[in-house]
Amino acid sequence: MGLLYLGTPLSWDQAKPHADAIREHGITQFLNIWHRLKDRQGDELLWGDEVEYMVVSFDHDAGAARLSLRQTDILAKLAQLVNDICIESSAKLTDMPTFHPEYGRFMLESTPGSPYTGSLPDLLSVEKSMRYRRTLARSHLKPNEVPITLPVFPRLGVPGVFTDPYYDPANAKASHSLFLPDEITNPHVRFPTITANTRERRGSKVAMNLPLFFDTNTPRPFIDPTIPWDRNIYKEDPEAKNGAALPDHIYMDAMGFGMGCSCLQITFQACNIAEARRVYDALVPIGPIMLALTAASPAWRGYLSDVDCRWNVIAGSVDDRTEEERGIKPLSENKYVIPKSRYDSVDSYISTDWINRPEYNDNPLPIDEKTYQRLRDNGLDDLLAKHIAHLFIRDPLIVFSETLDWNDETSSDHFEVYALLQGIQSTNWQTLRFKPPPAGSPIGWRVEFRSMEISLTDFENAAFSIFIVLLSRAILSFGLNFYVPMSKVDANMQRAQKRNAAREGTFFFRKSVFPVGSERRYTTTAPVTPPDLPNGCGPSINKENKLRNCYPEVPPPADPEKLRVPIEEEYEEMTIDEIINGKGNDFPGLLGLVHAYLNSLDVDFPIKRKLRKYLALIEQRADGTLMTAATWQREFIRSHPDYKFDSVVSESINYDLLKAADEIERGLRPAPGFLPSHYTGTEEDTGEPGP
Repeated sequence: MGLLYLGTPLSWDQAKPHADAIREHGITQFLNIWHRLKDRQGDELLWGDEVEYMVVSFDHDAGAARLSLRQTDILAKLAQLVNDICIESSAKLTDMPTFHPEYGRFMLESTPGSPYTGSLPDLLSVEKSMRYRRTLARSHLKPNEVPITLPVFPRLGVPGVFTDPYYDPANAKASHSLFLPDEITNPHVRFPTITANTRERRGSKVAMNLPLFFDTNTPRPFIDPTIPWDRNIYKEDPEAKNGAALPDHIYMDAMGFGMGCSCLQITFQACNIAEARRVYDALVPIGPIMLALTAASPAWRGYLSDVDCRWNVIAGSVDDRTEEERGIKPLSENKYVIPKSRYDSVDSYISTDWINRPEYNDNPLPIDEKTYQRLRDNGLDDLLAKHIAHLFIRDPLIVFSETLDWNDETSSDHFEVYALLQGIQSTNWQTLRFKPPPAGSPIGWRVEFRSMEISLTDFENAAFSIFIVLLSRAILSFGLNFYVPMSKVDANMQRAQKRNAAREGTFFFRKSVFPVGSERRYTTTAPVTPPDLPNGCGPSINKENKLRNCYPEVPPPADPEKLRVPIEEEYEEMTIDEIINGKGNDFPGLLGLVHAYLNSLDVDFPIKRKLRKYLALIEQRADGTLMTAATWQREFIRSHPDYKFDSVVSESINYDLLKAADEIERGLRPAPGFLPSHYTGTEEDTGEPGP
């Protein structure tokens, strides 16, 4: 999250009359960008990561771990620290990492000071940069505070004390939550406003129900005794007992449960708009796979759940759809039945490449017809116009009075309200984000990959980041085709969140990923070799020594009959192991494709050896040699001496779990079966600024 805009936010009743005007201005601002930059070409590969932390405060005497709510103080000290380092050394400010606020007052976000390039040494600088950022953050925390990279605090929202300092949920005037005080939210006016406006627009509190993990002593049916069923402070308080809280589930009722989760996000700049759309589409089916592979969220509100990932909690936490828009009541006050929350998986493919068959976009896609027609009249193709017009069926949840009269020629703020998360809070979050260039910026067309959970160590986060960037280059270099119907991607998103999906689940994935007409050479014992593609596409004969953009499009085959294979014959169900590591002689696996891409480059052996350590983590998480963070947490909790096999994560278990997580990250505690034996923690390797 970037800079926070200072202004006067409007309540939902105040903002609602301006929604149509904001849509008009947002499209005008987008079209100004479109007309100026739709033909922009030749941007080099620049990319970056966003790492999010929760700051945990340990009370070692009491054996308790709580969330520290000192975000404002911590960020101020880190900003001063970065400036002081630049003054006292030769470091440039752009070389130093940047720390940003997030929704939760217990959260920090860090990014590298400048983007990584396509150079191979930059790939090896990712972990060093992440370690350095963590080291800086830790250096300006209290001695009992620790920056931990896990998606969710297991006891967020339990009765009693779970924050430092304590605040009473009875005073939750923005969320009206039964469990979370407003003070867990970033104090900037945008955050309580978007929380309150979501509730007011929806007509009720948000409601998330995760299936409980039933252990041997868990009561059946499970009626949660920690819910204050009879509280009577806010008008929404009876919702829980009137059906919002489901039996046998973990009930949550506030935005903070979802937007208080941490994740890992990767953004890369494309050569041009066509390449950005190509990479966007290719990574859409990868989103659920990486969600399952990075699973790290098994415990919620003091209970073990029967899911391993955060995604549905976040989707539910910002679901502002009314009962009409959710299809519960007939349309009357609203225009659309909207199938998903505004935070969910991608709704449509957008590339105009020939491999994108119309049948892949098989989900309902409500669009704002007026917006669609205006975009078409201004030269946008059908797919991109529908993508934008679909985003614009949503109402803006956060409006500042000062932005209502801004200049459309020099601003993209109203478009940002809908599509991006930069200067003004985004209100559309999906697994992938197609990002137009910001107004007045040298930045080009970009793609943001958003599905992954944050991992416990910087080694893991670097490995997943490097893997996604290398896979994106393999996609472009080899002209890969990962298309499956969008309905199957949605099904995969739900499968990815199930307990132990990385080992036990199956996912719809494409059987043949090379373009029609290319030659494929791979076996079960040898890595895939780069395909011979028609008309000079694919890797160049002279090996390059860096990752790059600007690959030519793969031309269609001469025989159109080859395109007319029934869609249902193009994909099958595979395990994560098969998708990542390959399936016999028929499918090379994503890792095989990445290795083939590396083999097409001029890579020094020392660099390749180091890269293989990262890729080996991907391989071993997929084949089960190393467990996911979700499985590690689940096993830790169930083997704890205080665990009663009743699904409850007690104060002492939570304390020991987070203490162990910190010790593992620092390299003070071995984690066999979870991390490779060569792992070195930040106690020994504090990292370096970079790239």
